[in-house]
Amino acid sequence: MSSTHEGGDQIDLGEAARQLEMAAHDARVAASCIGLGDLDEAHTHAILARAAADGAQNLLAAAIAAGVTVPL
Repeated sequence: MSSTHEGGDQIDLGEAARQLEMAAHDARVAASCIGLGDLDEAHTHAILARAAADGAQNLLAAAIAAGVTVPL
């Protein structure tokens, strides 16, 4: 789902949702890796989860700043 704000640029809110889904997946993988004792892999997935969550946060902040609304 993309939305156009007053400036005419599009903000892809669907991408924000995908980023959050990726963050959740990587967080689950990191937790599983900890349970398996693979701390290096857990660390990698924790970093990936953080990056995906940050990406979603940036998109949402841009949408809010642009005054984007989503019809319910």
